[in-house]
Amino acid sequence: MKHLICFLEEPSAKEMLKAMIPKISSDIQVQYIVFSGKQDLEKQIERRLKLWQKPDSMFLVMRDQDSGECKSIKSRLFEKVQASGKHKDTIIRIACHELESFYLGDLDAVEKGLNINGLAKHQSKAKYRSPDNLANAAEELSKLSGNRYQKIAGSRNISPYLKVDGSNRSHSFNILLNGIKKLTEK
Repeated sequence: MKHLICFLEEPSAKEMLKAMIPKISSDIQVQYIVFSGKQDLEKQIERRLKLWQKPDSMFLVMRDQDSGECKSIKSRLFEKVQASGKHKDTIIRIACHELESFYLGDLDAVEKGLNINGLAKHQSKAKYRSPDNLANAAEELSKLSGNRYQKIAGSRNISPYLKVDGSNRSHSFNILLNGIKKLTEK
């Protein structure tokens, strides 16, 4: 059996992926390794990959862009992955700007997950048509939900409703899904 090992900067990403990966691939074992933030992830990723011994393992490295420059973050992570020797079995994905952009890209899922009527109708507003452009997605989601969104619980509640059909308005979410699909189909 194939194994997908997810190296993540935060617990909310784990909660999101726990709901999403089974929708994409059901015949894979998944393990989540959550670091204490992006600096901890970047500090440990090369060593953790080098030491990984389980055969038939594939890796997903995921972190938020936050205020950094996406291409330089990905390049820096790729250098560490390449130095580990596991670059052929690894994908790196950056949430632009924050994981919450994924949720703002599917307000129907937010409405259902947080049990707040009327949120989906806001999807046609300019800022929710391209949520990856929002530098403050977590703050925006908190305001939109009347402060009902909390990072871990919100991820746990919203993620089961996120669509995996490419209709999410977050481009980085769709890139993440496509990457996982390609990796698990190898």
